[in-house]
Parts: sequence; C-alpha cells; structure tokens
Amino acid sequence: MKNRFLDLGMQPIANNFLKEIPENEFKFHLTVSYDDETSLVSLDDFVPPELMFNENYVYHSSMSKTMRDHFLSGANHLKNILNPKSVLEIGSNDGVFIKNFDPATTVAVEPCGNFADLTNEMGYQTYCNFWTKDIVEKIVQTGKKDLIFSANCICHIQDLDDAFSTVEKVLSTGGAFVFEDPSLYRMIKRGSYDQLYDEHAHVFSVIALSNVLRRSNMEIFRVESLDVHGGSNRIFACRIGERPIDESVSYHISMEKEAGLDRLETYVNFGKQIETSKKQLTNLLKELKRKGSKIISYGATSKSTTVFNYCGINSSTIDYIVDTTPSKQNKFSPGVHIPVIAPEDTTIADADYAFLGAWNFESEISEKESEFLKRGRFITHVPFVRIIEPEE
Repeated sequence: MKNRFLDLGMQPIANNFLKEIPENEFKFHLTVSYDDETSLVSLDDFVPPELMFNENYVYHSSMSKTMRDHFLSGANHLKNILNPKSVLEIGSNDGVFIKNFDPATTVAVEPCGNFADLTNEMGYQTYCNFWTKDIVEKIVQTGKKDLIFSANCICHIQDLDDAFSTVEKVLSTGGAFVFEDPSLYRMIKRGSYDQLYDEHAHVFSVIALSNVLRRSNMEIFRVESLDVHGGSNRIFACRIGERPIDESVSYHISMEKEAGLDRLETYVNFGKQIETSKKQLTNLLKELKRKGSKIISYGATSKSTTVFNYCGINSSTIDYIVDTTPSKQNKFSPGVHIPVIAPEDTTIADADYAFLGAWNFESEISEKESEFLKRGRFITHVPFVRIIEPEE
C-alpha cells in the first residue's frame, strides 16, 4: 500500500527554463509516497516523459568539472574491476561517460534528440529512444552487453519492472548492470527534499531496489557510496546467482534499516521536517530583504526549482540566478520566473547573499567565487537552513 508523506505543492517542469513567461505554464501536484510492500519512495503522479526529455533538454553533465572528473574515474574503475568487452549506456547525455570507452564496442540510448545527435557525431551509435522493452531488438542486434551503465537516469524511469526486465534481456551471461542515482538514505539524513522533482520518479534505497530487481530475476551484488549529486549510490546488479554477493550489500541494507527506511514513521517525520525547513528559509530571506540585502541565487538547477516553487520564492526576493550553462542563460526559471543570467553579465561580488541552488557543488563554487566570499555569504537549506560562514 502507498502512503503519502510529503506535499510539495504545484511544481513546473524543473528543467524547462523559459524564453518568455507563458500565460499557462504546465504544472503538476508533486506529492510523494512510501510503498510499504517494496519500501520504494515515488512520486504519486508522473509527468509524461516527452515533456521532460526532448531535444530542448538543458542539463549538460560536462559543464561541471566535478562531474567530468567523476565519470572519468568511474569509467576507469569499472574497466579495472569488470573488464567489459561491450558497453551500453542508458541516458548518455552529452557523452561525458561513454567517451572513455571504445566507440566500436559501445552503444547508447538517449531520448533527448540534441544529446543523441551529439554522441552520434562523436562516433557512438546512439538510439534516440526511451529505455523500454521496445528497444530490446535493436540493442540485441549489436550483441548482448557485458556492462550496462546508467547515471542519474534509472530513477527517471516510471515503470521499473519494464526497465529492469529489458536490462535482463540485453545483459550478457555474467554481465553487470551498474547504475548511479541519488541515495534515499542521504536525502533523509540531509533533509534534501529538493531531490524530489518531476524527473525523479523515484528516490532509491538499497532495500527497495533489492525488492524490485528480484521481480526481474536480478539481484544486487555490490554497492558503492558516492558524494556526487548530494549523495548517491552506485548499484551493481546481475542475474540472480551469476556473481558472488559482496558484503557491501548487507552493510547498506543494515544501515538503511537502522535509519528506518523500511518504516513509514521515518517518512512522516521527514515530511514534518521539510515543512519546518520551508518556514525557516522564507523567514530568513524575508529578514535579509527587510534589511536591504541584495540576494541572488547560484545555479539554475532542478533542485532550486523545487525549493523556489514550494517556498513561493520569486524575483521579489531573488534578484536573479547566475548559471554557467549557455542554454539556460537569458531565460526565466520554471514556475517562479526569476531571470537567469551568465556570470560574465553581472558582478556577483556586488550581492550580499547567494542562495546555493547547486549546494551539491559547494566546494567547486566556493573555490571559483573566492572574490564574492570576501564580503558575501552563501545561503543553504541543507542539512538545515543557515548562512554559511567562511570556517564551514
């Protein structure tokens, strides 16, 4: 049975940055539930995938040095421990991961036309499709795969049984399905409710994934904790019985059970915590504005879309959002319509405060914006609402 524990109100398409402010912008009611049968945490209402993932998708993984370094080290790590002879990536984005593999033995599936075109031009056969059972025949024609990899994509897929059964059909005997997605454990611990938006149909615990994968004759054989995207898990799965189970699996499941991720009360308490966070953030920003402070936001992110729309924060509070992604610049943020500008078009150091829309890249941003930090301060809501002081 599904149990609703969080209501984040009406939310827009989180990555749909707008050239013009529309009269009727698409929004949906974002509520979240816990399934006590599988322990899976999911949105109650899914947004049609084609509204989110299309030729206008704006998130480029390669724009961040943190992510470039992460995928390079990740690719080398998987080569060393798995030694795959053939590779498939689900959701290849701008090629930041697959560029580390031989195009002759690597294929990709990417529903966003702009990115599929890009990786095809890079020499990687890329199918512009969503990952469903309809793609099986095309992939199998290129041979079954020793490594199927996906980063920050499986949690986007609404029908997990279809997704995992399709993986099982394409995976070679003894092959590994490796995927990275935000960690439910870290979200609950950090109070980072901004992991919840239209694209994230689910936020995974190892407990839930273990339950759902078994329905497709698959099991988890290894788990690695990652710091990217505010805390993620790298899950290693295979067909049941094809690989020995590493102790990291039982370790993570025990840790999650200790944190109560298999109990509804944990999520009810989380929901109350988020209501408090909303009040604290809006009160802080109102007080700073009352004192005449100039407040901007750093990072035009999906995370900040959730926070701003849930908390009712708009351009009367945040003067503008600064972002390095060209496809987001000179546009308006989804829902609350805060202008997004390029760093070179403003003097960030003139602001008194900057809300960290990309709080998961705090170290990289702080290093880059040392001039701003001589007089300005960052604001965050993770793990609690506060002004970040230099010693932090």
